[in-house]
Amino acid sequence: MKVGYLGPVATFTHSAAVSAFPDEEAIAYASIPDCIMAIEKGKVDVAVVPIENTLEGTVNITLDYLYHISSVPIVAEIVVPIAQHIMVHPNNKATWQSVQKVMSHPQAIAQCHTFLQTELYGVERETTPSTAYAAEWVSNHPSELVAAIAPYMAAEQYGLMIVKENAQDIELNQTRFVVLSRNPVNIALPDRAEEKTSVSVILPNNMPGALHKVLATFAWRNIDMSKIESRPLKTSLGEYFFLIDLLSDGETQLVQNALEEIALLGGKTRELGTYHVYRLPVKVK
Repeated sequence: MKVGYLGPVATFTHSAAVSAFPDEEAIAYASIPDCIMAIEKGKVDVAVVPIENTLEGTVNITLDYLYHISSVPIVAEIVVPIAQHIMVHPNNKATWQSVQKVMSHPQAIAQCHTFLQTELYGVERETTPSTAYAAEWVSNHPSELVAAIAPYMAAEQYGLMIVKENAQDIELNQTRFVVLSRNPVNIALPDRAEEKTSVSVILPNNMPGALHKVLATFAWRNIDMSKIESRPLKTSLGEYFFLIDLLSDGETQLVQNALEEIALLGGKTRELGTYHVYRLPVKVK
């Protein structure tokens, strides 16, 4: 089985993909659209892409492609704790606090702001296309006194020494990844026994209180929502669709009944998938 993911190797998406599918062929793609189109065209059997981060919020391009382009359902969600580590070439382990530059993806640098301000104040910061790129650069330049901010897998991949674990400001930073496939998949991670159903909804036109009435179809059935978000329909200004994540927990018939009621109100709905949630443990040693 071929598993497409947002590359490059040794990134959090790569970690999610190979942890969920350790015995399958992992194929890196340069962008989220490339990855989603790969499964849409049948080039891969599974795709793994990020959809939401604790600090940065929704990955809008993923959501837009799932709604506007993709016909492949969500079959699983993987929650990955985001642990950023300071790493250097083994030659520089003893002198890492004297580094002249810190390299990483802009988000990783931002996530480690407090540590950089207190422990490496005044040190030059250089942004890179990915955390893995920074780690690879440090690995290839052993004579340069430079540190990278990257996940554990990058240190493992490129032979670097972690000199400061969990340098991120917020310990509970996490990213949600969705797994797309036309067929059921086996995830090699602990199942949290939590089931979600993701649906998109276009509200009925010219109906006072339309959103309230749509949400009421879930409320009176005691179906909990874990998320609701609006995105432009890309038709005309002021027109939106809503993405709603429901905690279905096996009550798929109740969800179907709610969607039928929304249709009777004049709304349009589409199921993006019913799936279980899995969690990837933090690995630092």
